[in-house]
Amino acid sequence: MKKWFYPKLAWTGIRKNKKLYTPYILTCVGMVMMFYILSFLSASEILKSIAGGETMQSILGLGSGVIGVFSLIFLFYTNSFLIRRRKKEFGLYNILGMGKWNLARVLLWESLAIAAIALSAGLIAGIVLSKFAELGMVNILQGSVTFSMTIPPEAILQTLVLFAVIFVLILLNTLRQIHLANPIGLLRSENTGDKPPKANWLLALAGAVILGLAYYVAVSIEDPVSALIWFFAAVIMVIVATYLLFIAGSVAVCRILQRKKKYYYKTNHFVSVSSMVYRMKRNGAGLASICILCTMVLVMASATVCLYVGTEDSLRARYPRNISLDTRVSDPALLDSEKIIAVRSLSAKTASANGQEPTNILDYRVAGFPGYVQDGRIETNDSILNSFQLFAYSQVWQIFIVPLDDYNRLMGQNETLAPGEALLFTTKMEKYTKDTIAIGDQAPFKVKKIVSDFSDNGANAMQLIPSMYLFVPNFTETVSSLIETNDQEGNLTDLHWYYGFDLSCSDETQIRIQKQLEQALDQLSLSTEDTIFATQCEGVAQARSRTYSLYGGLFFLGILLGIVFIFAAVLIMYYKQISEGYEDQFRFEIMQKVGMTKKEIRKSINSQILTVFFLPLLTAGIHLVFAFPLIHKLLALFSLTNIKLLILVTVICYLIFALFYVLVYRITSRAYYSIVSGAKEEAV
Repeated sequence: MKKWFYPKLAWTGIRKNKKLYTPYILTCVGMVMMFYILSFLSASEILKSIAGGETMQSILGLGSGVIGVFSLIFLFYTNSFLIRRRKKEFGLYNILGMGKWNLARVLLWESLAIAAIALSAGLIAGIVLSKFAELGMVNILQGSVTFSMTIPPEAILQTLVLFAVIFVLILLNTLRQIHLANPIGLLRSENTGDKPPKANWLLALAGAVILGLAYYVAVSIEDPVSALIWFFAAVIMVIVATYLLFIAGSVAVCRILQRKKKYYYKTNHFVSVSSMVYRMKRNGAGLASICILCTMVLVMASATVCLYVGTEDSLRARYPRNISLDTRVSDPALLDSEKIIAVRSLSAKTASANGQEPTNILDYRVAGFPGYVQDGRIETNDSILNSFQLFAYSQVWQIFIVPLDDYNRLMGQNETLAPGEALLFTTKMEKYTKDTIAIGDQAPFKVKKIVSDFSDNGANAMQLIPSMYLFVPNFTETVSSLIETNDQEGNLTDLHWYYGFDLSCSDETQIRIQKQLEQALDQLSLSTEDTIFATQCEGVAQARSRTYSLYGGLFFLGILLGIVFIFAAVLIMYYKQISEGYEDQFRFEIMQKVGMTKKEIRKSINSQILTVFFLPLLTAGIHLVFAFPLIHKLLALFSLTNIKLLILVTVICYLIFALFYVLVYRITSRAYYSIVSGAKEEAV
């Protein structure tokens, strides 16, 4: 044999099957490009030098791992379509005298060619686009733009090693299939279909029940903490139910349609339904995969876009004032001492030294402790809090006791309370419905009113558990009794004075004032050997870069992973239609010979594709609707409660994705039609 016989044979096989190999190679190129870009950004010195850059690089490093694992699974999955189509060709080579060792050499050269194209084109595209990605990340982090081009060798090495391993594993799997098959089996593999599966009503019913339970969990959860606990369980339930319904349920639906004679015995319905039921087991798994990928794209895009767009809302929830002071004290008497006046004076002087005047003052005292709320009573015993069950986690609250005078001053109210009465406010969409509330074994407070709002210092935004604020008329007496009780039970009560104010200046000036105030507070040193009076200073301007890096990293990663999952869904849809087109080619050729027109073939194809192709999109939309309450509560953990923004972003994401889905439908349906209807012309 000539020296280049096997490489030429391999290249001819790729070229002759370009309808199958072109999308696969492009996907490999896209996966290589995406992985390199994430690896590049994870190692970028420019990002590392920007405030918040290291946080974002940690998120992107996690994303590169996700793409690496997904690339391995997905390229294995799509390669199976190629091998299924090529087995007949390999069987013919085998019968004509080529042994399996010769076939292995052809496959080796094919793998080398695909790997060379994918790695070279993917790395070139990744290197070209990586700078644009870096500029986008710098813009998200609000850093200074630099136009220097760097190519980190570690990113290239990681990409080459990962995808070299993936292509080797794919080659070994292909060789295994060829080695185990006999020539006649290879020759007939393309015409070997699945046996028409029987309608498994039990599995279909199980899928419906599991999906119903998952939907119930998603819409019935009332607090964000429970949403976080049950989220992954609900996701697993939806995935299992989707596969059961698409595999077993779809067969059951086809059987029902076959029993409806008026529907089934029509030209376009007869061919499409009979074809669907014949291969539904394999189709169902593919359709379920498409549906799950579509749902993942929609959920990720909606959540991450909403988080990034609502970053300022989250910042203001966490930092309601430009500058926030948190003073922790060891004695309730210190909350009304001269030391408090000294800190107020120091804050005003520091702002004045920079030409600013504090406005919109936040000033209140609070006693805080965790509690287990049940049947109108707050249990503060430390042993009880440490032994609560996972399912009862939603009953654990952070309790804050605030003087009624501070509430009235902050909120501009004039509420009055008798001894033994309290106002109550809850956060994170939690509700308290009892008429009384007791702390431990103390006498219960009568809940005079549930107030609708309170301007806190952002403490609630930092917590997973909800907060309960009790506004009482006799703060010192209540707190002193609480400290005595809690100290005996091993659960300490934290005493704080919160002070904050706004400034009408730039972020740079705010950061300078914050740093000067921190230095002045360190010098003030109001703590002694017997008492604690420690003040911590924070500012929204300094925290902005960290928050944008976190939410921006999630947003960027969500977009990249969304693109990868869209690639996967499109490729599965494309190969599904192409492989079925070749399988249906002979059947439709027979139909044409017995009198079926091209118009009737097109109607049959449209009936089949419209029924099957849009089912994943519709189901993904239903999944998204039921997942919406869960997503809303999870975003509340990030201090994002703007439901109008979430609805708008979710609807826009679905419409954009649906438009893209329709375009893919038109492309694949034309490819399918050209295959099944062109058989007769190609033969002439």
